[in-house]
Formats: sequence, C-alpha cells, structure tokens
Amino acid sequence: MTKKELALLAVEALKQEYPDAICSLEYRDPLQLLIATRLSAQCTDARVNMVTPALFERFPTLEAFCEGTEEEIGQLIRSCGFYNTKSKDILGMCIMIRDQFGGQVPDTIEELTQLPGVGRKTANLVVGDIYGKPAVVTDTHCIRIAGRLGLTKNTVPVKVEDDLRGVLPPEESNDFCHRLVLHGRAVCTARKAFCENCCMAAFCKRAGVGPNGEKKAPRKKAGTKTKQETV
Repeated sequence: MTKKELALLAVEALKQEYPDAICSLEYRDPLQLLIATRLSAQCTDARVNMVTPALFERFPTLEAFCEGTEEEIGQLIRSCGFYNTKSKDILGMCIMIRDQFGGQVPDTIEELTQLPGVGRKTANLVVGDIYGKPAVVTDTHCIRIAGRLGLTKNTVPVKVEDDLRGVLPPEESNDFCHRLVLHGRAVCTARKAFCENCCMAAFCKRAGVGPNGEKKAPRKKAGTKTKQETV
C-alpha cells in the first residue's frame, strides 16, 4: 500500500468517525482566530475560549487593539500563560496588519509568518479555516498520529507538513488535521493509544503497539465508535 492510499483510508475513516471537522477555538473574524491561536500556544483551547470573550469585548476591532497597551492586553490574557510575550506579539501583529497589510489579515503563509509570534502552524490554520486554501496544521496530535499511521517518519513540524502535503488530497488536508486533533484527544492520546477503539486500527502501522514498543491487547473490529471528547 502506498502512502497516498494509506492517507485516503485515513481521510475516509476519520470522516466517518468525526463528521464535523471544526476548529475548537471560538472566533468571529480572521483577526480573532489569529489572536486566539497565538494564545493557544502552551495553553488549552478550552482555557483560551474562557479568556477571549472579555478580551474581544474590550478590543472589538483591529484599531482598538492598536490603541491598547501590552499591559492591559496582558492582564486580560494572564491565565493563558506567557502573557507578557503573548501580549507583546498580539499588539505587534495588530500594528503590523494595520500598517503593512492595509488592515486585513494576510491570506498567505508567507505573509502571515512575518507577523510577530506567528509560525507555520498558526498560518496554516488561518489560511485553511478563513480563506479556504489547502492547509496542514502540524500540531502535536497531527505529528504523533501521522507518525503512527506511517504517513511520515519525521517529527519536525515543517517536515511533517511537507510529507502530508505530498500524500493528502489538497481539498481534504485542512479538515483531516482538525479530525486528527479530535482523534488525538479521544483515542490516540499522548499517554496511551486506545487501539481497540480506533477507526483506523485495520491499517495503522503501529496499531497494537504501545509507546515503548510493547504489544497491546488485541483490538476490536475497526470502526468501533468511541465517545468524542468535547472541549
């Protein structure tokens, strides 16, 4: 089986298991998604969603953010962690969007990664979810599960991104990554892979193998449903 064939099997299995492939961050416009994604670094999406309503109420527009201060932004995002760095990045990206991009959140990875604190993971999320372009968001769930499936041997995010772009249908790539996050929270977790509940167990290269290489108990028939985690 080629990697492209394997990728198509994974795409279809995850579609059946998680039909709603949506970002768990809550936002109303491109700028809010960009900021929420920056806040999510080393913080849970659930925590970010608790913090952003007050933040976006105080700063409802790009101009409002540009007129704000690092200190005030920092106090509103304090519980997300690393708030000094994040507040500096948020203010810096808003000013740069206003001054260099005509007040519009850029729609390319190359332009987005020029913004303070924005890496390829954030840029891919924005171009995929906001602008509908093919995107591969290589978060920890994506890297872990893609490796277990045998779609990549890399662990460096940009290399995993390149590998997945090479095997995924472009129109499926963004939703595929969202579904990997759901699967990584519910089944193929960092602590333990519950292969007996996995919709991809029939073709996963590491099915039945624990994190230290030990053999696990026989898995159930592929396609067995498991309760999805809601965050």
